[in-house]
Amino acid sequence: MAKFELKLPQMGESVAEATITGWLKEVGETIEADEPVIEIATDKVDSEIPSEVEGKLVEKLFEVDDVVQVGQTIAIIETEGEIDDDEDLFNDRDDEEEHTEDEEALINEVETSVDKAKAVTSGDNFSDSSRFYSPLVRNIAKEEGISLEELEQIEGTGKDERVTKNDILNYLESRSNKPAPKKPVAKDQKIETSGLESAVAGQESAVRSGEEEIIEMSRMGKMIAHHMVESVQKSAHVQSFIEVDVTNIWNWRNKKKADFLKREGEKLTFTPIFMEAVAKAIRDFPMINISLDGDKVIKKKNINLGMAAALPDGNLIVPVIKNADRLNLVGMAKAVNDLATRAKVNKLKPDEIQGGTYTVTNVGTFGSIMGTPIINQPQVGILALGAIRKVPAVIETPDGDFIGIRHKMFLSHSYDHRVVNGALGGQFVQRVAQYLEDFDKDREI
Repeated sequence: MAKFELKLPQMGESVAEATITGWLKEVGETIEADEPVIEIATDKVDSEIPSEVEGKLVEKLFEVDDVVQVGQTIAIIETEGEIDDDEDLFNDRDDEEEHTEDEEALINEVETSVDKAKAVTSGDNFSDSSRFYSPLVRNIAKEEGISLEELEQIEGTGKDERVTKNDILNYLESRSNKPAPKKPVAKDQKIETSGLESAVAGQESAVRSGEEEIIEMSRMGKMIAHHMVESVQKSAHVQSFIEVDVTNIWNWRNKKKADFLKREGEKLTFTPIFMEAVAKAIRDFPMINISLDGDKVIKKKNINLGMAAALPDGNLIVPVIKNADRLNLVGMAKAVNDLATRAKVNKLKPDEIQGGTYTVTNVGTFGSIMGTPIINQPQVGILALGAIRKVPAVIETPDGDFIGIRHKMFLSHSYDHRVVNGALGGQFVQRVAQYLEDFDKDREI
């Protein structure tokens, strides 16, 4: 018998921790290789962690709602036979004894450094508390100005009454809903209360009569709301709009979609055609494919297109097509369909929503002809695709102009004016439009 440590894997460069939302296996149950053991949630996506080995679950090291750091051991799995040395995560006793002195020296050095840091650190010191606070909870407390004394009063619902992320978020919400302290009023000052009393009475009757319903935001909903507000506060949003004639694309797709479905087993939608045009335009204007870190511009070599997808519960997720400029139209169509399908059933992997360098969102799905999308940080641009409409248009020919029915749509480009000026933002969306209007109606696929 050997024991294997199941650890929280790396889930993208910006994800350092995850919250356990559910155990799929209980102690004593057998586990197959690659079988999901635990459900986790990050501020990006919900996911499952599979076992790398076959065996029996003998110990769970965390409970539901606990916050786990990347690389931490989540569970112990007992396996048949022996695990290879490079996979065995337990040290032999001989190795432990051999390194005891070195470890003690290292521990003393670390403790000395910590003591020095404590001496120079100002403000609340969480180590002074007898309660454990995860790094996420400490960061939220610091950002929201919650003192250690105030944090100590929050009732924890996690393991050993630890304060979880939801606990502190609920506390912030309840704190913001508390009425402001009353100002003292002079004895001889008269206060008109009849109007106020009527308003309060009306509000109470509305709640009591069932005319209002209080709905708690989901965890993902709270995260999305936070990211949207953060993006608006961080980036100087500017928009450029352009109308595009996509008649050639409309007619070409109608001719090809049946054969494509029969040959590839995939639906041919408009989205991969638009994504292909965006990837080409980014190659022409690489300074759209950047991010901003303080005063430094980071230019991305890979073109990784995010594809905003609506979820059944009304939330939004952005799976990423990696190296989109290297895909042909068939490959792009398969990637789009695969990510969209798995997004709807919550089967995306953490690394499939990481690393995006530019985002495309299809507001036309719901009939909108244009929009002003919010930039997906830390990117500097996002393109909204409007609904395709049949409209009368002036058609220029060598024999003169005439009126005809064309299929047209609007492209709405939001970009960060801190690093993308109007010329670049306008030229980029214009180039996307040119690629779409110049689409080869005789193209083979």
